[in-house]
Amino acid sequence: MTSEDGGTRATVPDEDLAHHDLVGQPHSEEEEGPVAEAEETASRISTEDDPLGRPGRPLDRRSPFMVGMYGAAGVAVTVGLVAMIAAAGDVLILIGLAMFIAMGLEPAVSWLVGRGLRRGLAVAMVCLGLIAALVGFFAAAIPPLVQQTTAFVQQAPDLLKSAQDQNSWLGQLNERFQLQQRFEELLNVDGAAVVNGILGAGVVVLGALLSTLLVLVLTIYFLADMPRIRRNLYRLVPHSRRPRVILLADAIFAKIGGFVLGNVVISAIAGTAAFIWLSIFQIPYPLVLALFVAVLNIVPAVGPAISGVTCSLVALTVSGPVALATAGYFIVYRLIEDYVLLPRVMGRAVAVPALVTIVAVTLGAFLLGVVGAVTAIPIAAAILLILDETLIPRLDRA
Repeated sequence: MTSEDGGTRATVPDEDLAHHDLVGQPHSEEEEGPVAEAEETASRISTEDDPLGRPGRPLDRRSPFMVGMYGAAGVAVTVGLVAMIAAAGDVLILIGLAMFIAMGLEPAVSWLVGRGLRRGLAVAMVCLGLIAALVGFFAAAIPPLVQQTTAFVQQAPDLLKSAQDQNSWLGQLNERFQLQQRFEELLNVDGAAVVNGILGAGVVVLGALLSTLLVLVLTIYFLADMPRIRRNLYRLVPHSRRPRVILLADAIFAKIGGFVLGNVVISAIAGTAAFIWLSIFQIPYPLVLALFVAVLNIVPAVGPAISGVTCSLVALTVSGPVALATAGYFIVYRLIEDYVLLPRVMGRAVAVPALVTIVAVTLGAFLLGVVGAVTAIPIAAAILLILDETLIPRLDRA
């Protein structure tokens, strides 16, 4: 073949060229020009064992240029990752929450698989149970909530008259704290503000529903692929350290699973006991308040305190002594839960000292809100386990 400058070079048949059939067609040697020789060489180095050829000699990583490139690339990647995490913070929190719930449900799925069920069927049964619990919660909460809200609206004129009567306890509270005046100021807002508030509330509710749906879907996928996720995570660890990491990580997963399942059991006990107490003393809205107690009991330390104060304030509508008795009940129940129920239900699944619990929950709530408060204790347990198994022995030998 004659080149443009008058020289000659070997003609290479098209079938010998390493040109992919699905790239850059139509393909001809004349159009390739100087690349044709490289394609001929590429076709020779491509073998069955190395279809893409053997890697060439690595670049000199010690050269000033490569050192500078590595440094600049490291800074750029770090800045980019931080910016991406900050931008996708809310979504990452939802993904982390779904993974946390999946790890919490994993013991139930593994237990069913150990009884001979396929993993897909076991995941379906556990997820259906979770969905049934959520549907049951809303089915039990919404009708009485609507009914009792309607009753409250119907009783509002009587309550208003009682608030103006200085001989009643509600009238004394109104006179002392100016409740009626504050309520009127709250209602005396401009129409546009009301509309904006309603629209804002609608956006919040819609966002909460979408977030709940996303967490539910991700939880199902995480549960279904948990063996593969576990295997791929462990493959990221060097082979020499993999056995030790497997032991530590599996112990952490077991702690998270024990915490989630144990917390659900204790919350159910707390809600049932609260419903019995509220019903005995005929405190209004017993079912709604019991569900409120059960849900908030999932949030360590802070949740039970909020639910106890709320129920005591509602008990004020019955009488002062009943409110004091209700407050005393929640204090006593809290002691029983901490020193009797938690050790028996949780066992050694999550062994975290009380001081560490309070600090972890406070930091978690400050950093990530309710999600951080809920996940703080198992994360603290995991950190303590890693410190006890890795750092502390080294410091003792130093």
